[in-house]
Amino acid sequence: MLKIFKPAPAIERMPEHKIDSEYKRYRMQVFLSIFIGYAAYYFIRKNYAMAAPDLIKTYGFTKAQIGLVGSALGLSYGLSKFVMGNISDRCNPRYFMSAGLILSGIVNLLFGYASTISVLFILMFLNGWFQGMGWPPSGRTMTHWFSDRERGVKMSIWNVAHNIGGALVPTLAIAGATIFSSWRGMFYFPAMISITIGILVAIFLRDTPQSVGLPPIEEYKNDYPEVNVDDRERELSGKEILFKYVLCNKYIWYIAIANIFVYLVRYGVMDWIPTYLKEVKGFNIKEAGWAFALFEWAAIPGTIIVGWISDKIFNGRRAPMGVICMLGVIISVFIYWKSTSIMAINIAVASVGALIYGPVMLIGVAALDYVPKKAAGTAAGFTGLFGYMGGAVLANAVVGVVVDKTGWDGGFKLIIAACFLAVFFLALTWNTHDRSKSNDKKEVLG
Repeated sequence: MLKIFKPAPAIERMPEHKIDSEYKRYRMQVFLSIFIGYAAYYFIRKNYAMAAPDLIKTYGFTKAQIGLVGSALGLSYGLSKFVMGNISDRCNPRYFMSAGLILSGIVNLLFGYASTISVLFILMFLNGWFQGMGWPPSGRTMTHWFSDRERGVKMSIWNVAHNIGGALVPTLAIAGATIFSSWRGMFYFPAMISITIGILVAIFLRDTPQSVGLPPIEEYKNDYPEVNVDDRERELSGKEILFKYVLCNKYIWYIAIANIFVYLVRYGVMDWIPTYLKEVKGFNIKEAGWAFALFEWAAIPGTIIVGWISDKIFNGRRAPMGVICMLGVIISVFIYWKSTSIMAINIAVASVGALIYGPVMLIGVAALDYVPKKAAGTAAGFTGLFGYMGGAVLANAVVGVVVDKTGWDGGFKLIIAACFLAVFFLALTWNTHDRSKSNDKKEVLG
């Protein structure tokens, strides 16, 4: 696979008078490729929930069995994001990202033929594994085409692709069921769209600026990272990436641990919104669904604003804005917990959504900031491994157990405690990557 997907070689530098216009064109092209491509990954990640009621009705599966199948995705996705992230650092993202999307689409086509829990579990595990091939090549692309000073804003805009992709799932799933006159269309139609987009990604995405005759982004923007490395364009070995730049980097460990608690809060609130609002606050299913939608839609402007502030106000430092967001989440969660007003509850849920996705995005950006661009996929995959294998799993398993044993008050105390722990570990990176002091090399991250 490495031979097939190896990075594209540099070609002869294009004439100077063409560089600026071509750079702008290619940057828009690669950005749209990874934005639309990553949104398409969500078309075939979240559609299982839409088909779950029909799986129960058709085959007599229990909710526990359906939940078991769903857990396979989180398990394999967390592992894949790290393993495939390391591989992606030595591959051409043009083909790597498209391959994952196409393979995930094929697995979704097979879902329509599966009729046993064991087969569904295997297919879901494979789906999660191929899903892990989406973020790392996107991160690698961002580090090669967008410089440090602008990456917070650009990454925040790109990051809303998953909110848009997730929001479109119900529409695509219902359309698929209508077109195919069967609930199986909920798998078929999104898969067909995703496979088509995967092919388009392979056509339009590009590897590095040098692969199309352009100078490296650092030279073009005159914006050189703080990370200390002998040659920014040298492809690194898997061992060198892991042991020199990721596993021995204390800042990567700090944000990876912080990611556990950020994801616990994200999924601890999001996954339990309908249940909590119906059981405790007396919401009907329509009102609970509206609150759930607010959580996702509020994330879009919130994430972009947070990314802009981290670039423009904090000069590329991600921790301060991450800490501010988590403190805001604490206040919003408390209001969500204690309020009896429907309006106040909806505002609180929207506020959590607007704020929690900021740290989710910033941790991903920080992972790219703290390592050479040739190690971006591995660093992002490492923090993602902690987020999904730790936080997402805890949000479902531990929160459920705590609520069963101590009631919802215990669940909210756990979520608020996770917020404070996230603040602590993010604060350990408070002064790292300050681009206003780019000539001061006292803080060496590499």
